[in-house]
Amino acid sequence: MIPRYSRPEMSSLWGEERKQQIWLDVELLALEAMEKEGLVPEGTHASVKGGAKINPERALAIEEEVKHDVIAFLTSISESAGPDARFLHRGMTSNDLLDTSFGVQLKEAGHRILGGIDSLLEVIEKRANEFKYTPCIGRSHGIHAEPISFGVKIASWYAEVVRRRDAIARAVELVATGKIAGAVGTYASVSPAVESHVMSNLGLQAETVPTQVVHRDRHAEFFTSLALLGSSVERICVEIRHMQRTEVGEAEEGFSKGQKGSSAMPHKKNPIATENLTGVARLLRGYAISAMENVALWHERDISHSSVERVIAPDATIITDYMLHRLRNVIQNLVVYPERMQKNLDLTKGLVFSGTLLIVLADKGMSREAAYALVQKHALAAWQGGESFKERMSNDPEVTKYLTSEDIEDAFGMRRHLAHVDTIFERTFRK
Repeated sequence: MIPRYSRPEMSSLWGEERKQQIWLDVELLALEAMEKEGLVPEGTHASVKGGAKINPERALAIEEEVKHDVIAFLTSISESAGPDARFLHRGMTSNDLLDTSFGVQLKEAGHRILGGIDSLLEVIEKRANEFKYTPCIGRSHGIHAEPISFGVKIASWYAEVVRRRDAIARAVELVATGKIAGAVGTYASVSPAVESHVMSNLGLQAETVPTQVVHRDRHAEFFTSLALLGSSVERICVEIRHMQRTEVGEAEEGFSKGQKGSSAMPHKKNPIATENLTGVARLLRGYAISAMENVALWHERDISHSSVERVIAPDATIITDYMLHRLRNVIQNLVVYPERMQKNLDLTKGLVFSGTLLIVLADKGMSREAAYALVQKHALAAWQGGESFKERMSNDPEVTKYLTSEDIEDAFGMRRHLAHVDTIFERTFRK
């Protein structure tokens, strides 16, 4: 299943032609090793390699009759390779070919995904530095909390994506695994030396204790790592969607010339890309569940995992590639409104500095309980109207007994909230 939004660099990896080329590469490497082991006549590998040609259309036509994809493939190859093709697949079971080839495809897909993550990280880092000291309101439970830097918010995206990259890199290494071990993994009909030759040439590791398959916990970890990346992408997208809400208006997706937001309302500019990516993340989580369901196969193998993987492998890797590419464009073209951020910071007329005042009063000698009650009283009263929070604090003798006007002025400033931005950036972006 190749999604319509796929990019050709990734989708071609899962096409029939590329798949059969990998199959042929695996079979020829195994044949080469068998010749070195003296299991097939000398010159067999060169003969078969010189004549073998993949023919996906012919293989599919044969499969219609024999109802077995590997047999159909081998039959189609034998038609071009000649009599020596009878030595192809000697002592091998279908999954020696299928799982090893699958390992190659997942490794290549994983490397493309890692490249996409690196490209995304470059853009995130650039935008974080652009707004390193831009103040905006931090929110908890959707409610104004305390001031932060917009650059720090973006830096948190960077740090999370780096964690996901590390996890995917580990998962790619784990899933880059194959096996050439015979019907139930005992090497009864094929030598471990053959397996070693194939794996080393393909850049794969051999399954530690093979059965008829490479064990599916490896694949489950790979698809789960993609799902976790999707969830991290979704977190970024949900934040952007909230910031684009009319009532917030602090940032919005780029809106290209000629773009339309609504068929009914010409004024609309909707966060369509981030909404789209939020939905894609749900798909990835579903694929992770499917991959985990594939781990428990009967005995040395059953075929229940196969139909699942034919869908989730191309779909999950292609949409992950798409997701990274689209999110990169969103962040690169994100329109940011620092003036609106400042306006929202001022919306509560200083209430967001209540925590600072609590700390300063306690530091100056007032009990924390008394300071909390005093600050809360003035904050709640200011929210109802009348004097501002700052005015109320400045005019209260209980406050001025502990704080000077300079203390109060400093407590209502951004100094404390931006003081350690450099520290956060240093530990986030150090290479």
